[in-house]
Amino acid sequence: MTVYDAGQFDIAVIGAGHAGIEAALAAARLGMKTVCFAVNLDSVGNMPCNPAIGGTGKGHLVRELDALGGEMGKAADAAGIQFRILNRGKGPAVHSLRAQADRRKYQELMKAVLENQPGLVLRQAEIVSVELTEGRVSSVTAATGARYGCRAAIVATGTYLGGRTIIGDVVRVSGPDGMAAALPLTDSLRSLGLRMRRFKTGTPPRVNALTVDTSVMELQPGDEDAEPFSFANADRPVENKAVCYLTYTNSVTHEIIRANLDRSPLFNGTIESTGPRYCPSIETKLVTLPDKERHQLFIEPMGLNTRELYIQGLSSSLPEDVQVQVVHSIAGLEHAQIQRSAYAIEYDCVDPTELLPTLESKKIPGLYGAGQFNGSSGYEEAAVQGLVAGVNAALKLKGKEPMILRRSDGYIGTLIDDLVTKGTEEPYRIMTSRSEYRLLHRQDNADERLSAIGYRVGLLSEERFAAVKARYAAVAAERKRLETTFLPPTEELNALLRSCGTAEVVSGVSLADLLRRPQISYQDLGSLDAERPTLPRAVWEEVSITLKYEGYISRQLRQVEEFRRMEDRTLPEDLDYDAVPGLRTEARQKLKTIRPGNFGQASRISGVSPADMAALMIWREKDKNRSNDKD
Repeated sequence: MTVYDAGQFDIAVIGAGHAGIEAALAAARLGMKTVCFAVNLDSVGNMPCNPAIGGTGKGHLVRELDALGGEMGKAADAAGIQFRILNRGKGPAVHSLRAQADRRKYQELMKAVLENQPGLVLRQAEIVSVELTEGRVSSVTAATGARYGCRAAIVATGTYLGGRTIIGDVVRVSGPDGMAAALPLTDSLRSLGLRMRRFKTGTPPRVNALTVDTSVMELQPGDEDAEPFSFANADRPVENKAVCYLTYTNSVTHEIIRANLDRSPLFNGTIESTGPRYCPSIETKLVTLPDKERHQLFIEPMGLNTRELYIQGLSSSLPEDVQVQVVHSIAGLEHAQIQRSAYAIEYDCVDPTELLPTLESKKIPGLYGAGQFNGSSGYEEAAVQGLVAGVNAALKLKGKEPMILRRSDGYIGTLIDDLVTKGTEEPYRIMTSRSEYRLLHRQDNADERLSAIGYRVGLLSEERFAAVKARYAAVAAERKRLETTFLPPTEELNALLRSCGTAEVVSGVSLADLLRRPQISYQDLGSLDAERPTLPRAVWEEVSITLKYEGYISRQLRQVEEFRRMEDRTLPEDLDYDAVPGLRTEARQKLKTIRPGNFGQASRISGVSPADMAALMIWREKDKNRSNDKD
């Protein structure tokens, strides 16, 4: 192979999936000359698994990404064909947006954004190595011999890195959807000293809609009152253009699978890597939940201009002939024509404890990771890491302070802290239960929490930031009005209270106190609120939530303050943990490996006990006193 100079860039992004897209756009928008590589340009923004954006916890990530200035929310709004709000029967903390997307339109939109972004070059190439000069990233080299000089590189390789697909006993070196795998890069990264590991994920069969009987399935329409993902589109109603359906596995399905478990790569030793616990294959579901009589299967369109339907819940690596039997055993799919078989895919990734909270490698300055390369799963998890890596690579090259999102800031901070502090033994998926502060980290207030950060680093426009400030000024004004507007105990008011199932009043009461009652909504009070201004839905909903959950929110804010005090107590990067008395051996080893930046991060490391933290705090105080004595 002849190596030649292919140009000089500030930042090279390896991969153009959901992580790579956000990384490349963030870097270029912050003024960095950026090159983004895809093994195949037709794979840009691909959804090799479910054709949807958002979902429980994931919708929060997309909203937070949008608040910081990312692209995914806008593309999901434009390519969405069905919108739903999940968990509506629960509290607002776990309400999550989900959009069924037109897969090809989403790709088309994202590819166009990359191609039209000033300062960004999109290139089809397989990167096979990362080179260093004096220990820092200096270039990346493609399989064709093209060497691209760069001052930072972001690895966002998805499931392509060392990709191997498995359908029964048919094992092939491949990336997702039959794309070429990226192979030599793993050896290059390992040679740089990175700890690599092997994970696995999978996808279900796709079937032709013309051969499916949806009349025996349960209709799953979209929500007409669903909101868009992007705060920039808040005034534009979403449009539901497609429907999904729900069907179930049954005893016959289960018998077929159990009779062929010896042919399942998951159970006969073909697959040795670790798969996602929260998105298991149908074989795994049957083994781990043997008494469950049926499992849900959602039938989802892949787009408006294709007949392909995605069978969510039927992920599998069973042989193709078994897959046919399984599909045909399900109500409505008896005559379904499989267009793409289900498959498992194994891939290489890094141990995320190798990374700093900026997503830069601890060992190799200028090398960043994002997405499934960091051990996560999911498009949304990948996208937010891409933005964080792209922003921090750009800020470092500019000599500016990094953007470090804390757990107290939202789900992005929680996700990254979990990965770099605790690590993961399986593909990591965000869930609302992972956040200690989920009542504060709602999807509706992501702009209030994060827009100032997006504006400060330079990704969010002056206009967008001004709109956020205006929205929350309107929230504050309406809340003040409700607190200071009182109603007398009239029969009309008490009739309303009786109809809502709540106690009558015998003296004057503020509109705010009435709204604090769980049984009463903002709309209920409209007939008695003569001075009510006309407000956008987002404003009065925010007012209602903050009043109804005021006590819980205040408690979590106090917890956040305590958390921040721990985070502000820094630990030196070169701290000699062998010199700290009282640490247990396991804690000492973990602290030396992860090298936490502060006491808060240290306290969350698996294997570090409260007693270890006490020993560390005592030693740190004594060390400070020794330093002061020397001064």
